[in-house]
Amino acid sequence: MTKQMLTENNIELHQSFETKEQAIRQVGQILLDNGYIKETYINKMLEREALVSTYMGNYLAIPHGTEDAKTEVVETGLSVVTVPDGIDFGDGNEVRVLIGIASQKDEHLEILSQIAIICSEVENVEKLVNASKAAEVIDLLQEVN
Repeated sequence: MTKQMLTENNIELHQSFETKEQAIRQVGQILLDNGYIKETYINKMLEREALVSTYMGNYLAIPHGTEDAKTEVVETGLSVVTVPDGIDFGDGNEVRVLIGIASQKDEHLEILSQIAIICSEVENVEKLVNASKAAEVIDLLQEVN
């Protein structure tokens, strides 16, 4: 039986971080704690970030592993962390919502596409940032799940 990609256990609201590395590590830790990835995947997320920023615009970043990290994925899953005060992702880019992705095969392309559609409207990103319950996040991202 496959797990749901996004559950309330995969969401942390109203967090605060000093660096983007801390934020990415937390997004990965949620995936690890809930059985979606092996621990080494978190380093692959940081490697990806070093190659090219996962900042997508509209206060959104989508950290995910490098191409060779698929073997570190146990089950396809998402994690969501909101940072209302924002985190500097470099080049003047502020991130308030991080959505971590761990996917098997090429599923990440479809997942990225769905997230991009939802978060292309800054109002939806603001709703994620202002969510007071994990269930609100799940409702907003139901197309992805």
